[in-house]
Amino acid sequence: GDGNGPRYCPSIYKKVQRFPERTGHNCFLEPEGLDTDIVYPNGMSGPYPPDIQLKILRSMTGLSEVEIVRPGYDVEYDFVNPQTALTHTLETKPIAGLYLAGQICGTTGYEEAAAQGIVAGANAGRIAVQQQEEFVIGRDEGYIGVLIDDLVTKGTNEPYRMFTSRAEYRMSLRADNADLRLTRKGFEFGLVHDQERLQALETREYMIDDRIAKLKHFSLKVQDWADRGSRELMGGAQIGKHGSQKKTADEVVSMPHVTLKDVENVMIAVQSEQQSDEETELDGPSPSSIYDTVEAAIKYQFYEKRQQRDMASWRRAQGLRIPPDITYVRSEFPALRSEELEKLSRVQPTTFAEASQISGLNPHTLVYLYNYVERRSKERDRSRRRENQNLVNNRKQATESG
Repeated sequence: GDGNGPRYCPSIYKKVQRFPERTGHNCFLEPEGLDTDIVYPNGMSGPYPPDIQLKILRSMTGLSEVEIVRPGYDVEYDFVNPQTALTHTLETKPIAGLYLAGQICGTTGYEEAAAQGIVAGANAGRIAVQQQEEFVIGRDEGYIGVLIDDLVTKGTNEPYRMFTSRAEYRMSLRADNADLRLTRKGFEFGLVHDQERLQALETREYMIDDRIAKLKHFSLKVQDWADRGSRELMGGAQIGKHGSQKKTADEVVSMPHVTLKDVENVMIAVQSEQQSDEETELDGPSPSSIYDTVEAAIKYQFYEKRQQRDMASWRRAQGLRIPPDITYVRSEFPALRSEELEKLSRVQPTTFAEASQISGLNPHTLVYLYNYVERRSKERDRSRRRENQNLVNNRKQATESG
């Protein structure tokens, strides 16, 4: 058929079509179970006739006598244009009360369909009980929100898959804090009813906040951190320059290779030797229920602030123009994916607002492009100033010699 297949698909058919220069292809032979001799050749799917599929499989070492139980196949399906047909609740705009989820919205993948099902089902249930509040997950609240917002605001011209790179807030969208982001939202909407679950959340929130506060209030001289912990972990050769300066425990945790456990061991040791105040006193190491979240929150805090600054700069840049002479090639944009370079080259957006509407371009790509344009503009300004200065100098020399 004429439909677009998944871009990120292990199909040998698509690989030959998109990368004809490649000379090899990986196939993973996956046993179907413990009590069967059927093996699934992952990576060999495609729309070939059964006899051609058999020839391909028998050309592989070790499969010269293989038989096909069920030939592979492609499925072509219709879908609605989510950009024009759906709202953020996944309700159809033409038909009130009708909600869609899954491939019909232009996605591919089990998890993508399940994510949409949560939102579509919650909002359909809302209509059934005549509840006015809509259930919408924001881009900063979860990957479900990123997926649906991409579909509704940008649409898609190929089966959409969710990647962490599509989220501008992915540093804060972590598995360890999923309950902090979404459990209370689910409770307020009526999806979570278990009071014990809510109490467990509130207890964990308190424990996390309390531990981070104590880490922020506890401080030692850099030399003391090194003496009690590890010299290399706590600064290495830099200790001599900053040994008399003080660092808080959370600043030390944020250093590379230093773990929360390293810092808490030092705090507990100091606590056992001298009386500590209530603001910094630990009742032991962080329990496993909060350890990962406390450590991640501290280690990522500076990156998250930078992430927020980048996004603020990007939002201010929406109306700026993109120079028409930019060539979207790997040598100029080494950090961009082939898909992004291909789409930028094809569309040639004239503004950043226009670029933001291209399906498949993630927010960090747009920030990267914005920084590239800004840097190139500054370099050209400096070059013009140098040329003007050279002209002035040459005129002076001509006047003096005249």
